Parts: sequence; structure tokens; C-alpha cells
Amino acid sequence: MTDQTLDQNPGDPNPGDLPTTEAPATDTPPDRLSTNPKSPFFLAEHLQRGVGIVFNGVEKTNVDEYCISEGWVKMAVGRTLDRKGNPMTIKLNGTVEPYYRDTAAAPEDEPEAHPS
Repeated sequence: MTDQTLDQNPGDPNPGDLPTTEAPATDTPPDRLSTNPKSPFFLAEHLQRGVGIVFNGVEKTNVDEYCISEGWVKMAVGRTLDRKGNPMTIKLNGTVEPYYRDTAAAPEDEPEAHPS
């Protein structure tokens, strides 16, 4: 006799409360996100929307990975590469505030482009 709950099926690829990689219906970026396709935290759906990062009150454009709950970002350091060809990064601790760039700009803030 097996002990199963109603929300778990034996063939369910995501049993229990494991996080999924599906894009959420909300406008809140994920807790952790990476730009490296080899990372388990790489989510192309979120990156296609454009995620911006405000770190310690300053907009950062060179963030490779972030984690809100742990309060850190990994940022590229210059053009230096490691022995595997990946950019060298440093991990900085502080306040991390991600946002989606497509929802950050209000329509009235953007001037309309008229073709000439």
C-alpha cells in the first residue's frame, strides 16, 4: 500500500512543492535568475521580457546572476575571462530589487515616434 496525497501523481514530473520553470502570471521577477544557459536558474522566458536590477539604489546593467532572498548579485568584472572562457564575476551583498523593463515604462512617459 502506498501513501499518496491528492496533489501528487506517480507520473507527475513536479511532485510536491518543488519550484517550476514556468513563467509566472504576475509581474514579479523570480527570486533567483541567471543569464548563463548552463545554470539551473536560467529562465529564458523571464530574460526575454527584460529584467532590470537596482542594486543598493543604483541601476546595474552588468549583473550576471542575482538572488533576492539572500541579497546578492554576481557582476562581470571588466573583460577578463576565466580559464573556461566565462566572464570573471564578483559577488556583492546588498539590497536587490529586480523589475521587468517592459512594465517599468508607463505609456505616457514614452514619446510617440512619428514616421517621417
